[in-house]
Amino acid sequence: MRLLFIILALLTAITQYPLWWGKGGWLRVQELERKASSQQETNEALIARNNALQAEVQDLKSGKAAVEERARAELGMIKDGEIFVQILAPHEREPEIKTPQISKKKGN
Repeated sequence: MRLLFIILALLTAITQYPLWWGKGGWLRVQELERKASSQQETNEALIARNNALQAEVQDLKSGKAAVEERARAELGMIKDGEIFVQILAPHEREPEIKTPQISKKKGN
């Protein structure tokens, strides 16, 4: 009877091993669920960014206002007849313009 009990215990352990630590075991399933939820969060962030970019593209295609706003902000463009005034904050100063020094080498 004791031998039968030991054999059944071993068979039970052998059948439980793949369930817990095998290729498709519970530990692997939990790891994959964590990875899936992390990937889902990344996907949601990328979808939000793509939607924002799509809205910006649509805005640029449909109207002049967005193009004009970008030209003014990013390129510093002005309309005909406008006067551009730039007011610098007191702690800012004009950028220094450095000219490259050209050295003259005497030929042989």
